[in-house]
Amino acid sequence: MHKLFSITLFYGISQLGMAENEPSAVFSADDVFNLEYVDAVQVAPDGKSVLYRRKSNDIMTDSTGSSIWMVDLAAASHRPLLTDYANYSWATWSPDGSRIAYVVTDDSRAQIQVYWLDTGRSAVVASVAKKPADLSWSPDNLSLAFTMKVPIKATPLVKPRIKPEHASWAEPAKVISSVRYQFDGRGIVAPESRQIFIVPAEGGTPRQLTQGAYQHGGPLSWTTNSRSVLFSANRHKNWELETIESDLFLVDTKSLELTQVTNDPGAESAGRFSPDGGSIVYISEENKPLAYRHRRLKVLSLEESTVQVLLGEADFSVSSALWSDAGRTISFQYDQKGRRKIGSVDLRNRFKEISDQVGGTSLGRPYLSGGFHYSNGTYAFSLADEGMPAELGVIQGGSSRKMTSLNEDVLGHKTLAKVTPVTYLSSLDNQVIHGWYLTPPDFDPTQKYPLILEIHGGPHSAYGNFFSAELQLLAAQGYIVFYDNYRGSTSYGAKFASLLQYKYASRDDFTDHMSGIDEMVKLGFVDENNLFVAGGSAGGIGAAFAIGLTNRFNAAVAAKPVINWISKTLTADSSVYQIRHQFPGMPWQHLDHYWSRSPLSQMASITTPTMILTGELDRRTPISESEQFYQALKLKGVDSVMVRLPDSSHGIAARPSRLIAKVDYILAWFERYRKSAPGLPD
Repeated sequence: MHKLFSITLFYGISQLGMAENEPSAVFSADDVFNLEYVDAVQVAPDGKSVLYRRKSNDIMTDSTGSSIWMVDLAAASHRPLLTDYANYSWATWSPDGSRIAYVVTDDSRAQIQVYWLDTGRSAVVASVAKKPADLSWSPDNLSLAFTMKVPIKATPLVKPRIKPEHASWAEPAKVISSVRYQFDGRGIVAPESRQIFIVPAEGGTPRQLTQGAYQHGGPLSWTTNSRSVLFSANRHKNWELETIESDLFLVDTKSLELTQVTNDPGAESAGRFSPDGGSIVYISEENKPLAYRHRRLKVLSLEESTVQVLLGEADFSVSSALWSDAGRTISFQYDQKGRRKIGSVDLRNRFKEISDQVGGTSLGRPYLSGGFHYSNGTYAFSLADEGMPAELGVIQGGSSRKMTSLNEDVLGHKTLAKVTPVTYLSSLDNQVIHGWYLTPPDFDPTQKYPLILEIHGGPHSAYGNFFSAELQLLAAQGYIVFYDNYRGSTSYGAKFASLLQYKYASRDDFTDHMSGIDEMVKLGFVDENNLFVAGGSAGGIGAAFAIGLTNRFNAAVAAKPVINWISKTLTADSSVYQIRHQFPGMPWQHLDHYWSRSPLSQMASITTPTMILTGELDRRTPISESEQFYQALKLKGVDSVMVRLPDSSHGIAARPSRLIAKVDYILAWFERYRKSAPGLPD
């Protein structure tokens, strides 16, 4: 039997009450395979057309594919450009609007291709060894810059032995000498660096512009004379041990000469030249040893050698900064109170909100997500249409329009769980906490319903009122699903995000959750005898820590949790960053601090039946953490199961069937401990 199903649970519980092949009036597991959404939008240079990447789930391949579509805004026409069985990314307009460059990958190739709008024909520009990223056209339309990983040559520690002809020997040893030797989703990797390349836009041989064992990153921006490329990198000798450190550099495409543009402490990144080439807008982040730091918007005048900080007093972080065509304003993205927004600011520091409807690209759980693009007076963005995954939104002349309806065929006739906001005070310190709850599609406020507390990951991230396949599936089975942006969540300012500094997990965030449950009980339709808790990653830590502080929950699901911070920080791919920014020092220097924040330290108090659910290839919260918790629970006599997902890394719901399986296992575990509620059947 396959390992995924080696534990006897009620698999398929999301189909309870439905006859085989009978269509459901509510959101069901089968619907997950039919979902689509819009991301990676790109406005044409003339502002009259928009490209977007259409992400579509496929039941036959159990994957999410990507195709490229184009919308003519004047005619409101919608047509496919690239829709075969490959995956497409980095679609980018040429400056003259006549061509589109993009990356195509499948099982056998990684290529840069160009599509001609007038003929509808495409051609391969370059076939490369690794997947390219950060495509950028030169202003003269003649060249494409991109980034790509290349191996770092290492001197062998020992000389390989030569085996006899036809002999069958064991695989050779893997020798690791780098600090950052593993990455979630990729496993242990050979040393490699990310370098800058250029290639003729009409095809040719890519030429490497940068050298050295460094990570050179995008976005890439060209000088107006198409001679040099701007990028960001940490080129310090000890870059592997540094965090939040990078500078802006220029590389001359002819001489390969490097010029360092910025040299401030911290990270300067995402640099873009103004239309006249006289200024650079970029994102700046201080390298403070804190878990949360604002990212600031700065403009460097090359002629005057001065730096202007824009929105320096704003209590939010900025990202994705783009110049207006005339170089008078800068558009950017920011998060505020559980919403992702587009804003603009001019060089006199005058700020304007453009939209608060960006989102909908996180299908599983309702995280802040999505992005935007701007050109020639037109904004395009992933539109968080309520009750649907992301559609294409466009703003022209201050008027907003929805240009697509990708999921109307799947969800338009469904009765979805309703999402309602709730605000309450934490009993810890009267801190205002913002949250939401889903009610079942057939909700009757005179009845009592079981409640699931769903804790978001991060912990420095945020949920919002967005479509969530996982939470819709839970609510469709008769649960109230409650989630909150507890202290430490982003989009509520630096002070709020910093309330969990050196305190995650702790009684502080636990109290925020429990105060929310108490607030939900006051509404009158929550059954206090049927409370459950679940969460993934940081949410899994929160769930595991909570059951050490209370026995109010009938059962818990800790997905991909951290159980022992001492072992986690020394085995995960995030160790360098996490130790510096989330702890006061090294584990061996602060053993008691690491241990007190570990759910394993609460084992003496844990009696709640617990499921642990983790990908076997997880390197962000390694499965060894789950194994520790499972063994401890079993040794203590607490009813528990460990669900191991083969071939899955930290993103355990990355494939449609895995999203469904995750929910099915959660529901099965909770149904096992769900008590009869007044007015509801067992």
